[in-house]
Amino acid sequence: MINRLSCLLLSLATLHFMVSPKAWATDDVSGAHVGGTLRVLAQSDAGTLDPQISYVALTKMFETPVYDTLLTYPKFSGSQAQPVIPNLVEAVPVPEDDGRTYRLTLRKGLRFSNGKPVGVEDVAASFRRLFKVGSPTAGPYYGALVGAQACLENPGTCTLAGGIETDPETRQIVFHLTAPDPEFLDRLAWLHSVILPADTPAHDMGNTPIAGTGPYRIAEYDPTSVLRLERNPYFHEWSHDAQPAAYPDEVRVSFGLDAESAVTAVENGQADWMYENAPLDRLGEIGSRYAEQVHMYTPLLSYFAMLNVHEAPFTSLKVRQALNYAVNRHAMIIYRGGPAVASPLCQILPSGTPGYEPFCFYTLGASPFRPMKEWLKPDMEEARKLVQESGMLGQKVTIIVPSEQHGSATAEDIRNTLQMLGFKATVRSISPAIAFTYIQNTQNHFQIALAGWNADYPSASSFLRTLFSCQTFHPNSDNSPNYSGFCDPKIDQLMDKAAMLALTDRAASNHTWAEVDREIMKQAPFVPLSQTQRVVLFSKRVKNIITTLNDEVIFSQIQVK
Repeated sequence: MINRLSCLLLSLATLHFMVSPKAWATDDVSGAHVGGTLRVLAQSDAGTLDPQISYVALTKMFETPVYDTLLTYPKFSGSQAQPVIPNLVEAVPVPEDDGRTYRLTLRKGLRFSNGKPVGVEDVAASFRRLFKVGSPTAGPYYGALVGAQACLENPGTCTLAGGIETDPETRQIVFHLTAPDPEFLDRLAWLHSVILPADTPAHDMGNTPIAGTGPYRIAEYDPTSVLRLERNPYFHEWSHDAQPAAYPDEVRVSFGLDAESAVTAVENGQADWMYENAPLDRLGEIGSRYAEQVHMYTPLLSYFAMLNVHEAPFTSLKVRQALNYAVNRHAMIIYRGGPAVASPLCQILPSGTPGYEPFCFYTLGASPFRPMKEWLKPDMEEARKLVQESGMLGQKVTIIVPSEQHGSATAEDIRNTLQMLGFKATVRSISPAIAFTYIQNTQNHFQIALAGWNADYPSASSFLRTLFSCQTFHPNSDNSPNYSGFCDPKIDQLMDKAAMLALTDRAASNHTWAEVDREIMKQAPFVPLSQTQRVVLFSKRVKNIITTLNDEVIFSQIQVK
């Protein structure tokens, strides 16, 4: 087994050096080909299609060219793809009234995929709908709008009175905030703030597509088998950087094929793109024979074990700290593909996030004078001591894990660790399609869950405030972004300070967010495990693979020969 693993890691390292130089580059598009069907494979469906409710990376990726927000991040690679740019509006607004007012003008000539023109009343209705349908980010992202508090308390009667003004003649939209929000422009670029027709029902639309404004519309969706996109006949490109016209005529996403079969299908030209990472046991093969068809990139994505601080034994700080001391992070990166594509995490913020300052409270600590396997070594003596002191020894623990290729090995390793600490641990595997909604539902009372989190946009708050703020914990809710239930008002105040500093001193703001990271980790509501690169396999017949930090693969720009 050790020799086989060494070969795999060597193949991965070779693959990394072969493909990483073009991971952020746009391929040659001379002789660009328009048309054809892009065939995509995904192991499981994306759950609800409702773009204001879904909080799944796969849905976000496939709905980016279906729906539009007022602002967006550029759809091209590189460091210049960070500041938001105009999308459905003519310009990025300049904050007025000390950051409490934003004035935007809707573009002319926009239409939804059902042919209806887009008006300012659709914008106002879309923001009211955010609250009416209980969007996961309604409170944390748009709670600063005047009238938002009333909407959060009584969603059904939400009017956002005083929070949004519109003028159909001038096409002007004015947002009014109760207090400055340094990230409000980023949040106008986040998928949940998509603009939908004003008559869209105020409930989760589930499998029923809603009309959008992008180059594609959803033509078919069966969560057991297929998602099919076709051209939106009313789309006309208004900004190539914001929402470029699509190359393929059709995109067909097929669900349910296991990872091994998916690799074979792409290698044989039966499919064009495997959405999930290539499985570990095939990396040597694709590294030696298909390296030119592999693209690697590093999203702001971390993997971790979330601990429910309201469920024993993790109500005890000492138990939470004990598991952080005891987890084998060296094994965690092996399960994610080895050091060529994965790196250990000891904190909440992954590398590359604004505010990232590396630290490691619960291991021997990183040092240039120690090999990685040494500073990743768990401290079992300290962990057992903390468990003994906690009074929780012998408790039953169930680990919730999505049934995907890396999850089971990670879950079994953590189960063994909990057993060694004196707990009676079992693993419960559930479908990836429902795993996230399951643990977001506080009524399910999970104890520990393995999960990943991809930044909504490049900011520390996308991790720290969304996952650990008192504002985002909703008791007795089926849709709580803060599913650990962690809440510390003092840390919330520190988050507010970090956010406000961004208006005047970005460096000081980032440093304060790093302090928030450390303060939360002292209370250990979760166990950070690893950060990984995406290793994605494409067929020979596609070109022009563009990846960005915000949208990952811009699949509307893939050209099919």
